[in-house]
Amino acid sequence: MMASRDSGRAVAGGLARHIPVLGRSTVEFLAVRAGGVYVDATFGAGGHTRDILAAANCNVIGIDRDQSAIARGADLVREAGGRLVLVEDKFSNLEAVARSCGYDAIDGVVFDLGVSSMQLDEAARGFSFRHDGPLDMRMGRDGPTAADVVAAASERELAAIFATLGEERHARSIARAIVAARGQVPIHTTRALADIITGIVHARPGAIHPATRTFQALRIFVNGELAELAAGLAAAERALKPGGRLVVVAFHSLEDRIAKSFLIERSRPSAPSRHRPAPAQTAATFRILTNRPVMPDEAEIGANPRARSAKLRAAERTDANKAKGVQLIASSVLNAGGAGAAGGGRGGGGGAAAAALSADQTALIERGATVYKELCFTCHGDDGMGTPRPESNSTMGPPLAGSPRVNGHRDYVINVVLRGLTGP
Repeated sequence: MMASRDSGRAVAGGLARHIPVLGRSTVEFLAVRAGGVYVDATFGAGGHTRDILAAANCNVIGIDRDQSAIARGADLVREAGGRLVLVEDKFSNLEAVARSCGYDAIDGVVFDLGVSSMQLDEAARGFSFRHDGPLDMRMGRDGPTAADVVAAASERELAAIFATLGEERHARSIARAIVAARGQVPIHTTRALADIITGIVHARPGAIHPATRTFQALRIFVNGELAELAAGLAAAERALKPGGRLVVVAFHSLEDRIAKSFLIERSRPSAPSRHRPAPAQTAATFRILTNRPVMPDEAEIGANPRARSAKLRAAERTDANKAKGVQLIASSVLNAGGAGAAGGGRGGGGGAAAAALSADQTALIERGATVYKELCFTCHGDDGMGTPRPESNSTMGPPLAGSPRVNGHRDYVINVVLRGLTGP
């Protein structure tokens, strides 16, 4: 079962009253106070917003890129009596959203990441293999669908997406099977894709469904979720007042590592590089409040099994300025600026179908394939498809700190993200 961030269900006319995962801890770490202004960056079913509004006579800005979530929140807006504003937007734009609502600075931000229960349970959204529906997976209304990606990407590109964003051990086999299947008939539905995967990866008792990681990877890719998180954290840093609180609830290991690495980076003074003259030292912009992540207890997991993978991290904004060299990554978690080494993997791909993808999406696939190949070169001596490493220099340049030889593929990807986010 794919992780989700709440246990609510939609009801006719609005939102079901539900308890969000780690909801009590979220409100406690936000330190909600009367007169404060808080941003629920992932409004969803409105659980965190409802809890914040109940904690004090404060104001909340709810943001969600899903139009249906905003529409379902209309009743809560009326109940709040002028203390709640809902905005359809990406949370990477939260600073601009807050200003458009009349606030130059805010007292707290909560990110409750991942797909919501409502999205998983609505077959027409195409997020889950548990219900047959169109292979869509878009949280918003624009950009290519998961079906577009499955139709357009080459075997090598698909393997890169599944291995990097889903940490799928069978990425190459699944990608090969998808390319073979789409040559016979287009893959337009969640069931069609799930059936292809289960034909390659067999279910084991007590294990997650074989399609879980592939669906997760496609969803993250289609919505640019890791890049959006990186940009959202930087936006929160700029928008928070001194003493303001940041809370991140993550359900996916890559999301959690990005939040953790961001907070560690921002909670210590910048260190000079030994390769260039030392600039003026920049003070830390956050003070970490959770030395270890807060996780649900057995009672919460028993009430909502989807909570089992949740981790909460929190920090308090210092009064330091924000000039820590923030360089927001362009359009993807694996910055689209690198030279692509994708294209033309075994099984072909792309061709006329590539027109279904935007330039940014195509660049991301290529960059993902490049990074995936470098991971395989470093760890296994080939490119993941059996081709030995060439004698020419690596397309990735010098290895980053925390290379896969030391910390594994996941940490390497995180370092790529943070290199784009925080600058050299």
